[in-house]
Amino acid sequence: MMSAMQQQLDFIAYIQRMLVEGDFSATYKFALLHALADISIEKHHVDPQAKLHITFDELVEKFITLYWHQASPFGSVGNDREQLLLQNTNSKKQAKIITTLHDAKLNNINSVSQLMKGNDWKSIRRTTLQTIKDGPLWLLQKLNGKEECFLYPHIKGQPHITLNAGIASCFRRFYDLVVYLAKNAWLQKIQSIKHNQALIGPQSQLHDFLFGFDRNALTKAKPVLVELQSNSCFYCQKPMKNDVEVDHFIPFSRYANDLGHNFVAAHRTCNNNKRDFLAAQQHRERWQKQNLVLNSQHITRELSDYFNCDADKSRSVSDWAYQVAQANSAKLWLAKDSFEQAADLGLYQHSNVELSLVAESKPSYDA
Repeated sequence: MMSAMQQQLDFIAYIQRMLVEGDFSATYKFALLHALADISIEKHHVDPQAKLHITFDELVEKFITLYWHQASPFGSVGNDREQLLLQNTNSKKQAKIITTLHDAKLNNINSVSQLMKGNDWKSIRRTTLQTIKDGPLWLLQKLNGKEECFLYPHIKGQPHITLNAGIASCFRRFYDLVVYLAKNAWLQKIQSIKHNQALIGPQSQLHDFLFGFDRNALTKAKPVLVELQSNSCFYCQKPMKNDVEVDHFIPFSRYANDLGHNFVAAHRTCNNNKRDFLAAQQHRERWQKQNLVLNSQHITRELSDYFNCDADKSRSVSDWAYQVAQANSAKLWLAKDSFEQAADLGLYQHSNVELSLVAESKPSYDA
């Protein structure tokens, strides 16, 4: 049987070959690679050699999330389709997923969560899934015209794909690298299209437009978090005035997805000082207690119209991030200019943490 180390080396070599030898006329393959990495993080498996089943519904939701920001006119506050960045080098026609999502935004749909609850979701899901099947799903692993199914076998006629044994673990181990490569190739592809070059110009914020988060949407989370935290900064526990910011507890730079349970309210100074560091273990324990146990349902009720609210996903992302920090002996942010070393932190067992925390008498919104 192949050793884990050899498989990891083969995985990196395969990703490199894929980006060099694959046919990437559109951006869909980069989105699929990004999606596989994200889902491997969100679905936690203890066994590093386990296979991972990924449903088509999960792929569709992830694809739409990745393209949601990109379905807006670039550098324009209007709704002109001519301002939409093209995603395909072989045609002047816009990518189907971009036009679909752009039309949804014109119908006052303001988030992926709202889209999934709307009347058109079944139709959008069907057309997006067909796009995935017709394009990247069975073409991503075609290198120099030959199928090399290192990531998952091409078994058609079922509602899912299955990552081969150990592949999800490789995506978790090399998540930062895979996402960096996928985003960089995606960005270069968009920059190479002549139609886009006139829109982008020499000085632009293209990366933030393609892959950033919606700062306006964060305003929806702020009052919910302020009330939930009794107007106290999550980190220093002191009262907040007019300097409140919404912080991604697991930094957006580490995991670039907005998950509703990942938000906390903090002083601007605390947020700016924490920057892209993971928070210290004591903050992690309090975040798990506040957002994943005591107030999980409340957060879902209040924020699910704007964000993906899945406590289990947020827990898995947190477990992954702290495992990486532990493996790298990273610094964890404690307070202003104060850090602790990531030690053998361990991971909570889901049932045990709920029992121990719920047993405490602190009132909650879910009580």
